[in-house]
Formats: sequence, structure tokens, C-alpha cells
Amino acid sequence: MIRQLIEKIQKTKAPICVGLDPMLDYIPEHVLSKALEEFGETLEGAAEAIWQYNKEIIDHVYDLIPSVKPQIAMYEQFGIEGLQAYVKTVNYCQEKGLLVIGDAKRGDIGSTSSAYATAHIGKVQVGSNRFTAFGTDFLTINPYLGTDGVKPFVDVCKEEDKGLFVLVKTSNPSSGEFQDRLIDGRPLYEMVAEKVVEWGAQSMDGTYSNVGAVVGATYPEMSRILRKLMPNTYFLVPGYGAQGGTAEDLKPCFNEDGLGAVVNSSRGIIAAYKQDKYKKYGAEHFGEASRQAVIDMVTDINRVL
Repeated sequence: MIRQLIEKIQKTKAPICVGLDPMLDYIPEHVLSKALEEFGETLEGAAEAIWQYNKEIIDHVYDLIPSVKPQIAMYEQFGIEGLQAYVKTVNYCQEKGLLVIGDAKRGDIGSTSSAYATAHIGKVQVGSNRFTAFGTDFLTINPYLGTDGVKPFVDVCKEEDKGLFVLVKTSNPSSGEFQDRLIDGRPLYEMVAEKVVEWGAQSMDGTYSNVGAVVGATYPEMSRILRKLMPNTYFLVPGYGAQGGTAEDLKPCFNEDGLGAVVNSSRGIIAAYKQDKYKKYGAEHFGEASRQAVIDMVTDINRVL
């Protein structure tokens, strides 16, 4: 699966993913009011607004990018109706030729971990039939429970040719409370990185492994260390733009061949029309604003690679 992502990155010259993380206050009034008129001020109405918002953005950016990353919590908050919008979004992106990184950060052990893997990147057996539930191409996972929690996901990766991104060094300000703690003189995130390499060796796809790592753009010096520890691991990089990460901060995440990382931007793209830089598009043309924001992001990143 990682080879497919690399091929799409090379084709588009865009090492990015667009985070489809919709909040109701991101959605332009004309989209929201239309959905609520049709379905009422209900969970179904909110889910419809999210779906229409996503679709407009996807229609304007799909030809520029290799991948998207919907954060499932943004959909779960609206219950079953929200999850239906999530599934519609995943399916529509795949129809448009995009790879989908399901950002769910799942993590448990044994049969529970296997069930999460089946739901998001695998197939569930029902009698003589096998069905896809959420059907994303990649999934983010939490390694806190150790190999017992990660192995079931790796097993499904190998079986279905799917991918993972394991949390290693995240971009949030308090990530260091645990991730930077010294154990035998070394920070915990380095030890997690070494385990990611070990798990990834079981699912190689060419030069890189299907088991990737989440490495935040907000800590470039740590990214440089992690790049050396994980030369054949693809990085999913949050923290660019709205969280303060710059193109220069991203450079250590990449290998010398210009590959090795895919950079996420969420509200910087999907709510671009709210920024002064893109206000000329107006709320009516929010999709066009998102398209220009993608073009600007790709130009900015390629400038330093």
C-alpha cells in the first residue's frame, strides 16, 4: 500500500494529505442552512451538511493531491448519522482516486485490536461473505499497549495490503509529558521508533514499510533523529500551518530522495476561505479557496525539498 501512496505523490508532486476534519463552524452558512432546512436541526441535518461540505472540497482538490485524512471523531460526534457521512466521504474519495488515511488512533489488545483492524482496514466475515466496513487504506494507531496492541493491525496490513501510521512523536504541546520521558537515558519516542521499525520489517512494500510513523512538524530536531532511526519508515506529519510548523521544519522528515513523508493540513485547507489570504473567494466559493490553499502548500513544501 505504501508503494501506491509513493506513486501518487510522485505523480502529483504533492507530498501532502488534506485533513477532512469538518466542524460545523467551518461550514459556510449557505451549505449548513440548506442541510438543516431539509433535515431539521438534527444529527442527520448536521451530517448532511458535513457531507456536502466535504464533497465540494474534494471536487476542487482531488486532482492535485495523493491522499486525504478524515479524523473520525469529527464524524462520531454526530452519532450514526455522522459515521454514515464518514463512510460516504471515504468512498467518494476513493472513487476520485485518492488514498484515504483513517485517523482513528485505535489501540487495544487481542480480539479487540483485531476487531478495530477488521473494521477500518480489513474485511469482516458474515457467513460465507466478507464485507468491508469503513474500508480506509491506512489507519493511525496508538502503540501504548505494546506489541500485543499493534500486531493484530500489522497482520491485517499484510493480509489486505493496507497501511498504518503509528504515533511516535506527536505535534501537540503536551506530547513531551510522556513521549520525551527518559528511560535508561533515552527518550521514550526513540524506543517507540525502534519498535516501529521492528513491526514494519514484517510488512515491507519495496523500499518502505506499510507500517509508518506519526511525527509532528513542530519538533524538527526530534524529526531529524527519528529520520535516522527509521530510514525505511514513511512519516505522516501533522502540525504544518495552523499548528505552527513551517516548510523548513518539515525538511528533516524527508529523505534525500525527496520521499519519506506525507504532510497533513486540515483547517488550513478546508477552512481556507476564512483566512485573510483567501477572503477574495468568499464563502460561496470555499472550494476554490481550498484549491488555492493546496497549490500554495505544495509550492511551499517543494521549495525546501
